[in-house]
Amino acid sequence: MGHRAGPPGPAGDGGHRPVAGNGPRPWILHEANYRQLRDRLPNVALLPWGATEAHNFHLPHGTDVIEAVALAEQAAAVAVERGARPIVLPAIPYGNDAQQLDQVATIHLSTRAALALLGDVAASLVRQGINRLVVVNGHGGNDFKPLVRDVMLATGIGIVVVDFWRLVPGVLATIFPDPGDHAGQLETSLLLHLRPEWVGDGAGTGARAAVLPPALAQPGAWTPRPWSQVHPDTGSGDPAGATAARGAAFLAAAATAVADLIVAWGAMPSGSGPFVPREA
Repeated sequence: MGHRAGPPGPAGDGGHRPVAGNGPRPWILHEANYRQLRDRLPNVALLPWGATEAHNFHLPHGTDVIEAVALAEQAAAVAVERGARPIVLPAIPYGNDAQQLDQVATIHLSTRAALALLGDVAASLVRQGINRLVVVNGHGGNDFKPLVRDVMLATGIGIVVVDFWRLVPGVLATIFPDPGDHAGQLETSLLLHLRPEWVGDGAGTGARAAVLPPALAQPGAWTPRPWSQVHPDTGSGDPAGATAARGAAFLAAAATAVADLIVAWGAMPSGSGPFVPREA
């Protein structure tokens, strides 16, 4: 695989930090102080949500968290430069990994637990007048649709879910000959850009060892993959050809798309339409 074209940006921000020096970024909740938050009241919250699981033999278990955080932080930085008022919340590091629990140190978060987490975060935000939440999802096993419907009904908040690998499909197809499904060219390139020191050697090819019989794989039918049997090196997609430059290009395009969402949604007055909830 191609390796390490160029140094990474500051840890966790995708290389985009428009503030001078190393001071706190007031749109990152873990860095901001209370005075900064009161002086610049946020109206759109971003919640990075990943997973802790194996990513072939060369990427860290925290790959999905790293990607979700980097996308949320870079998108928020771009949106702030355009006058928006986002706030990036601390990440949820666990996701639905029910089919990977035979792999060392994989942590599974049940749907019941995910619903409770999302509901409590939303209820907290609504009490403080923040009525728009963007879930920045880094893990394909997380399915938020029923959770979002329930939480929106219970709290009155508006929620948008962003799956990072579905963003800017035209750009994705242009950059990556074979992006892969899990720890392939796309994810390896992102980690080479964001955390090259954490990308190891000896990656597997990400080849599939077993497929479903055609009758079970027909359109409209679905079942979870028994991951270790189908993907022996835990990867799905060949990471060969991954480069830091490809990862940086995709992240920049994806962050711009999410920034567009933040700016447009944040500029709409509360209660102004069906996708903008009223303030509590």
